[in-house]
Amino acid sequence: MDLESPLFLIQNGLTVAACILAIVKGGPAERIGAPIILVNLLAGPMVRALMPGEGAAVGVMLDGLTALALLFVTVRYASLWLGAVMLLYGAQFTLHSFYFVQQKPIDLFYIVTNNINFGLISLSLLVGAVFTWWRNSKAKRQAPARARPAA
Repeated sequence: MDLESPLFLIQNGLTVAACILAIVKGGPAERIGAPIILVNLLAGPMVRALMPGEGAAVGVMLDGLTALALLFVTVRYASLWLGAVMLLYGAQFTLHSFYFVQQKPIDLFYIVTNNINFGLISLSLLVGAVFTWWRNSKAKRQAPARARPAA
């Protein structure tokens, strides 16, 4: 996708916002998973700029490493949203691998599938962070009621 494309900028901006929210308000799984996604998001364009002819190989490598890193976090924290993100990165890895191995040029199917998949990754991160934030705030509201001694 073109780096100046409005869709690219909007999608990546929303992903960065979701990652920041996850780091600030999320639990331990979100605080580890969000930087992994941020590194993937930022490393892709940087590596493609340094190695212009290797876009497909870079996509395969980054998505594979991200899925592997998220697998460890998912197993450690047994987080449902992280499991969804890991599976979506696995699908992303498969998409990149297919186009890389077949040496197919990027077409409309690739672009649409890639964007929908990455949008779902961002949405999963956002839902996980918001749910954890909600659960933690609910626990804090109920904590004073539990702390009072019975009269």
